[in-house]
Amino acid sequence: MALVNEHFLKLPDNYLFADIAKRVNAFKATHKTNDVISLGIGDVTQPLCPAVIEALHKAVDEMSTAEGFHGYGPEQGYAFLRETILKNDFLPRGIHLDIDEIFINDGAKSDTGNIQELIRWDNSIAVTDPIYPVYIDSNAMIGRAGIKDENGHWSNVTYLPCTAENKFIPSLPDHRVDVIYLCYPNNPTGTVLSKAELRKWVNYALKNDTLIFYDAAYQAYIQDDSIPHSIYEIRGARKCAIEFRSFSKTAGFTGVRCGYTIVPKDLTAATLQGERIPLNPLWNRRQSTKFNGTSYISQRAAAAVYTPEGRQQVRETIGYYMQNAALLRETFLRLGFEVYGGEHAPYLWMRTPENTSSWKFFDEMLYGAHVVCTPGVGFGPSGEGYVRFTAFGSHEQTAEALQRIERWLKL
Repeated sequence: MALVNEHFLKLPDNYLFADIAKRVNAFKATHKTNDVISLGIGDVTQPLCPAVIEALHKAVDEMSTAEGFHGYGPEQGYAFLRETILKNDFLPRGIHLDIDEIFINDGAKSDTGNIQELIRWDNSIAVTDPIYPVYIDSNAMIGRAGIKDENGHWSNVTYLPCTAENKFIPSLPDHRVDVIYLCYPNNPTGTVLSKAELRKWVNYALKNDTLIFYDAAYQAYIQDDSIPHSIYEIRGARKCAIEFRSFSKTAGFTGVRCGYTIVPKDLTAATLQGERIPLNPLWNRRQSTKFNGTSYISQRAAAAVYTPEGRQQVRETIGYYMQNAALLRETFLRLGFEVYGGEHAPYLWMRTPENTSSWKFFDEMLYGAHVVCTPGVGFGPSGEGYVRFTAFGSHEQTAEALQRIERWLKL
């Protein structure tokens, strides 16, 4: 008989956002209303920019002709997009990459979950806490995370707490670990690391022969140019880090699906016999086997993001969301909440009042204000006592949600 992968049975019954949807649907069913505003799930709401729409139409028209039709593309991505990424995202910041170090994907979530296939199941991992759930869940699926206890801790995971008490700057591990997951600007806290702080992580990794998986999906929201947009701005990072990028939140591609991963040729990992193996060709082999490439249409759309018109239009959309973030932050502070983030990221991280648990505050706000947030504990043990808000709603919905919250608090 076939035997199930029992590591899947160690996972919670539902992914965090499935739990949220279940509670919201239950509320709507019992209250016979759809009048709920979500500031919880991080999906964008503004339409694709005109430059992208034009590129999509053009690519679709190409596909309707024998001369312009594209079937299977390169698993690594088309050269036109990889070269455009290199010239626009990295060279202006003094980062020199080879086109073969860029791998186009169907969104960063896929690669951040799949990248763990490159390392042995018994490698030790460390994560900043709270953290994007996919990092730990994907490791749990192969057995690397161990067992989850009643407090939400996985037995084989080193947690690096990020809380108000340490200003959301995690401390380096007090022991050696094989792999570290970092996400900056951070999801869920909305906080960032300075270049000096990020340099500490690269130095640790180089000293301890540690691999860093660096998620930079929200780098386009950084408002201060002195804050690093890429880990490769730090000397030596090519020897220790893989970086993930996405067009989902940068250009509204959550429904189009396109991103990319950087695997430097300098990056190696060891066999049990001590032989150093480059990870770039291994990832190329993995993608060639398991991935048929991102669609030609999506890649043409992504390339349009880098045109002069596309760049300006994307900046305007990001500015739109950051206006929401500023309003959320200003209002929450005025109402007396302790709130973080929202300055270099589309997320705000708010401490719940009077030590209320994350899920209890979620329910109270849902039932009292008809507004949805995300319980912080869903991102890890250190998220208990916090909730996350996103700035991805419309101006009108964001303003209405804040008015509802203010009225609810005054009841």
